[in-house]
Order: sequence, then structure tokens, then C-alpha cells
Amino acid sequence: MNTSVWTQLFAVMRLELRKTFFTRRGWWIYILAFAPALLYLIHSIDSVRNHEQRQALAAANPVALYAIKQIAVGDTIEDVEKQLGPPYFHITFKRREFEARVYRYTNGDSDFAFNFFNGKVTRIDEEDRCNLQKDSAIFATTFQFFYLRLAVFFGCVGIFTNLFRGEMLDKSLHFYLLAPMRREVLLAGKYLAGLAAAVVIFTLGTALQIAALSWHFDKGVVPAYMHGTGWSDIASYLGITALACVGYGGIFLAAGLVFKNPIVPATVVLLWEAANMFLPAALKKISVIFYLQSLCPLVASPDKDMSPFLRLLLSSAEPATPWVAIVGLLAVTGFVLTIAGLRSRKLEINYGTE
Repeated sequence: MNTSVWTQLFAVMRLELRKTFFTRRGWWIYILAFAPALLYLIHSIDSVRNHEQRQALAAANPVALYAIKQIAVGDTIEDVEKQLGPPYFHITFKRREFEARVYRYTNGDSDFAFNFFNGKVTRIDEEDRCNLQKDSAIFATTFQFFYLRLAVFFGCVGIFTNLFRGEMLDKSLHFYLLAPMRREVLLAGKYLAGLAAAVVIFTLGTALQIAALSWHFDKGVVPAYMHGTGWSDIASYLGITALACVGYGGIFLAAGLVFKNPIVPATVVLLWEAANMFLPAALKKISVIFYLQSLCPLVASPDKDMSPFLRLLLSSAEPATPWVAIVGLLAVTGFVLTIAGLRSRKLEINYGTE
């Protein structure tokens, strides 16, 4: 590639980056990227507040964890009060046929609810404090089922489909086409600019989510995690986010170039990605999300509340190895961009029919 081609490529990238970052149309993309971090921050603030409240209740009504664990289903109210003392909270429901009570105790970290029916314990519910293992599972599930499948997906739809289709609607694409520039260079410049914008926005969103989720832990928890697998896990999540932008970006750039209404192919891809967990093993591999999930440090399990019928439809496939996942995604993206490049050579503008 000679100097003039590089100059043209960087000129296209500079113009497209300016339009991508500063256009008013794309404000909703920032909401998609950063709203989860705000939700995690609210979760952290709520966790800190709950822990402080439990500590205060435990100081006023001290109860040892081993004493709580000795209570079993079938014990009477008298047994519980003798073992643990008065609860910090209780509620009673009385009817002619029965009497139901709920006693709550806390040791400062976990909260226990003892459910009584006619004076005997029928169920013990434990609500433990959020820990690193629990929050890691929460993050993995949210990241794989919502952030990648929805936020990054629709963000890439908004960024990449508008690179060509948006300019056709604005009737400004002809300025590029009149320039003495190869169409492949134009496509590459637009793709790299959209990719840079998407990677910056969504990897920053991922980093903010991790920081917000880690905010409520005790001082020694996060450093210990970082000295273990922490840095590797964070790098994996950031890299997966970037690869999602690479894969979805190539697909939606081509969709915006080939289809007059890119919402139709976007809907088809969305349904295919959403149905990935139900597809046979061979078909699972014809998707972006399969390779992204194969790279995740922790594979999220399906919702526990999923109906038995849907669980019967679930299928499993051996996750791809990291190198296969990365090379496979890059190869598919390269193939899609090659098809788009060939299509761009025949691109003609007739604004009257657009």
C-alpha cells in the first residue's frame, strides 16, 4: 500500500471518527455502554448500606453464626428463642386454622429468616453477603446474556450500519465516491473508524462495570483477587468486548452496504444469536456469540427459573479453544469484509431511489 493510499485511509478514519463520536444521533449508544456500570454502582452502594445495617443490628442483638446454624426444621419457637434470643424483626399472621410467623436474625454478614407454621420451623432462608464468587457469577451472566447480546450488538448496529446507509440517507456519500479513492480503501477506513469508536466506548463500559462491581468489597479482597486471576480475567473481558465489536461490526457494515433496510438482517442475526443455546452443536458454531462465550473466564449458566420445557431444548457443545475462537472470528470478519469490498466496487448512488 503506497503513501497516498495510507493518507486516504487515515483521512477517512479521521472524518468518520469525528462524526461517530460527536454526532447527536449516537447518544443512545453511550447509554447502552455505560448504563450497566451505573446499575452495578447502585448494587455496590446498596450492598454497603445493607452490610452497615446488619452490623448495627448484630451489635444490638448479638447472635453467633454457629448458634444460628444449630437451628433445624421442626424446632419450636421456644427452642429458637432460647438458642438465639429475641429476633431483631418479627411478623405474625393469625387465622383460625393456623398461625404463621417470621423471625429474622443476623450475625452481621448474613441474614436469616426463620418461617414458623403453628409454632414450628418449616423453612430457613439465608441471605448471605455479596462475595467475590457470587458477584463474579452475576457479572459473567450479565456480560454474556445482556451486555454482549444486547448492548454491544445494538451499539454495533447503530455505529456500523450508518457508516454507509446513514450517508445515503443524508445524501452525502457521493462526496466520498467522487474522490479519487479506491472503494476498498473507503470501506476499510470506515470500518476501522467504526471499530475504534465501538472498542473505545464498549471496553470503557466493561471496565467501568468491573470497577463499580468491585467497589463494595473489603480492602483486602480486590488486591488478593488481582494478584490471583484478576488481571487475566479483566483482560479477557476487555478483549472479548473488543472481539465482539470486530465481529458484529463487520457483519453490520456489510448489512448497511448491501441492504436498503439493514434492520431486517440485524433482526435475523439477533434472533440467531439469541437462539444459540438451543441450536444443535454444529449450528452453534455459525455464530459470533459461541466464540465469544468460549473465551469467557466463567461460562454463565442458564437462568435457574427457566421452565423445564426450555431446559429440555438446551443443547451443549464443546467450547472452542482460545486460538480457534479468535482466529475463527477474525476469519469470518475478514470474509464478510471481503464480500463487502467486492460489493463496494459496484456501489452507485441514486438518491431518488434510496
